[in-house]
Amino acid sequence: MRQHKTRQLGSSGIAVPLLTFGGNVFGWTVDEKTSFSLLDALVEKGLFFIDTADVYSRWAPGNAGGESETIIGKWLKQSGKRDKIVLATKVGMELSPEKTGLRPAYIRQAVEDSLRRLQTDVIDLYQAHRDDEDTPLADTLHAFDALVKEGKVRAIGASNYRAQRLQEALDISKQAGIARYETLQPEYNLYDRAEYESGLEQVALQNGLGVINYYSLASGFLSGKYKKPQDASKSQRGQGIVEKYLNARGLHIIEALEDIAASHDASATQVALAWQIARPSITAPIVSATSLQQLDELVKATELQLSKQEIEELARASQPEA
Repeated sequence: MRQHKTRQLGSSGIAVPLLTFGGNVFGWTVDEKTSFSLLDALVEKGLFFIDTADVYSRWAPGNAGGESETIIGKWLKQSGKRDKIVLATKVGMELSPEKTGLRPAYIRQAVEDSLRRLQTDVIDLYQAHRDDEDTPLADTLHAFDALVKEGKVRAIGASNYRAQRLQEALDISKQAGIARYETLQPEYNLYDRAEYESGLEQVALQNGLGVINYYSLASGFLSGKYKKPQDASKSQRGQGIVEKYLNARGLHIIEALEDIAASHDASATQVALAWQIARPSITAPIVSATSLQQLDELVKATELQLSKQEIEELARASQPEA
């Protein structure tokens, strides 16, 4: 079996592949059977870092949240592959009016619920899904630290924090000598660059955080399949994608991606991911697939080496508007 490249997740001591697999599809756009075959293939292909959340996929009709964790848990029990994967989940998004936020008592309840659904006794990376400004950062961090000390969680991370709040959280952990956020999960891709690059990236680099960015393909826009308004019919999310990204700048980015892809015999998707993987602050962009064929395409992105010139060309083509 060939060696797969890995990177360190902050200073957690956890090694992960160059891409993170987003588990929001499990129990939403893929059923249990397909989820199991995808999970088996992920391990086989070396994409063994799985990111989910307790709230996935509450938004789908008939779902209450917890569906993704439940499917992963059933697969772990059936396959016996817990030691083959790095497992990340999140807490904090609203599951119900009383199940939300980052209060210590709720974190304690939520972690037990996630462990039960996942059928495991430890979560490798437990993340605050979003900042909770109603709860003091110190209270939240002490609650997470207790879970690390008890061995229920190996490392903690933050998702959807603003730069200033993230730095504040890191400072509190340092002063108190408790577990710190080792990772950041922000929105970032070739189109959506401004927010991450204007502050969060600096915090991540200065503090040696692992960065696992979501919407790495701009909800699929960067695959190049949405080039005209009529293309909105190509997926459930098509209308929103076309409204947000289909403009002069978006098309300019697609053109640059396709030009470079052609010279590598690759796809726009692979080039968009390779550009992120090459960025010094990014550890492992989050990707999703609903079929084994899509998964194969994603794996190839980890093997694509872009030249310095190509990286700069894409940066110019996608320069955020001032």
